[in-house]
Amino acid sequence: MHRRAARRSVPALASAAAAAVLTLAPAAWAAPGVPADKPLVLSRWTQADAASYAAWAEARENRSAWGPYGFDWSTDYCTGSPDNPFGFPFRQACARHDFGYRNHRAAGLFSAVKTRLDEAFHADMRRVCAQYSGARRGSCDSTAWMYYQAVRLVEIS
Repeated sequence: MHRRAARRSVPALASAAAAAVLTLAPAAWAAPGVPADKPLVLSRWTQADAASYAAWAEARENRSAWGPYGFDWSTDYCTGSPDNPFGFPFRQACARHDFGYRNHRAAGLFSAVKTRLDEAFHADMRRVCAQYSGARRGSCDSTAWMYYQAVRLVEIS
């Protein structure tokens, strides 16, 4: 019963977090031509769940439709680390992580959401690892954990 209650509260927490982002959003986001829901969209695309990842990936494929939002879609993927370590395809997880970092930094909200962005990154990699079984999955999960630990060390500045 406790787990069911916890599962039901996740959407409520996400809505509360999105409302907090809207409240904290800098006035610069209210610039002419920038949609008012930009902070909410950014929040929705940077959560740890698979639906959030899917929504971000779909938008990334159709970036021109999101042009008025002025999102920074640039990425260096996994920075100085391999994008596909040991053959595990983490490239897209790294791209979404970059998206979250860059856009939240630009909004002045990075320190408030860094932990969530790092946890979403780990969840994205774990979904990649879920396609494997046995020792290969264990190796993938361990690699994902190592990448996650590395980004946790990134300073908030």
